[in-house]
Amino acid sequence: MFKEFRDFAMRGNVMDLAVAVIIGGAFGKIIASLVNDILMPLIGLILGGLNFSDLSVPVGDATLAYGMFIQAIVDFVIVAFVIFMLVRTMNSMKKQPAPADPTTKECQYCFSTVPIKATRCPHCTSQL
Repeated sequence: MFKEFRDFAMRGNVMDLAVAVIIGGAFGKIIASLVNDILMPLIGLILGGLNFSDLSVPVGDATLAYGMFIQAIVDFVIVAFVIFMLVRTMNSMKKQPAPADPTTKECQYCFSTVPIKATRCPHCTSQL
């Protein structure tokens, strides 16, 4: 059972997933810093010195910090856009598969489809 688990854990997909999770966590911290330390202060400055993290509404004894929610939405939009751009770039760099060799051809007399190796059309019996 241990050998089977080791084989499972060492397969390429599991290791790729582990690396992706680690890099994703680090990438998330970078984006959070970009949003919190650079973009949100600029957006707040444009909006007249508004600090989104301070926006809140008291409801009884609780406080609804909707500014933090707005900040989380901005984080998500930026992360989604960056991931979209990365995937788009990676897809454009992918090699396109070579077109497959044709397996059929068209009869020049009756225009029906026949196998590529045929020497006589099965529909009109003409020599190909």
